[in-house]
Amino acid sequence: MIEEFVQNSPRIAIIIAAFIFTLFITIVNYFMIDKEKMKEIKERQKKLKKELKDAKHDPKKAMEINQKMMEDIPEQLKQSFRPLLITMIPLIILFSWLRSTFAETVIASTWLWWYIGASIIFSLILRKIFGLQ
Repeated sequence: MIEEFVQNSPRIAIIIAAFIFTLFITIVNYFMIDKEKMKEIKERQKKLKKELKDAKHDPKKAMEINQKMMEDIPEQLKQSFRPLLITMIPLIILFSWLRSTFAETVIASTWLWWYIGASIIFSLILRKIFGLQ
């Protein structure tokens, strides 16, 4: 049934697959990322960027501000790495299935671009809905 649908409507099938997996990733991110901590980091980064812009004529102060900005990077990476651990294995399985399933369709050479395009669009929409900006 799925193979028949994929053969008859490969573009719609890849868009549906992209939506389902993007929804999965967004839900994992929603529950795994500490939104309050990320919000604090973003606010601090925004404040530091403004200070950096004001201190562009003072290289020493600009260097200090850059150092402060760099201090937040490990926490941001930690927050984004946890959901990645959960979604990586399903992503590998999904791409193996997609590659073999769409290999014999009319979009065999472009299925990946269809997936990426649909994923980006759905990710923007779903992240806005879930408040993961």
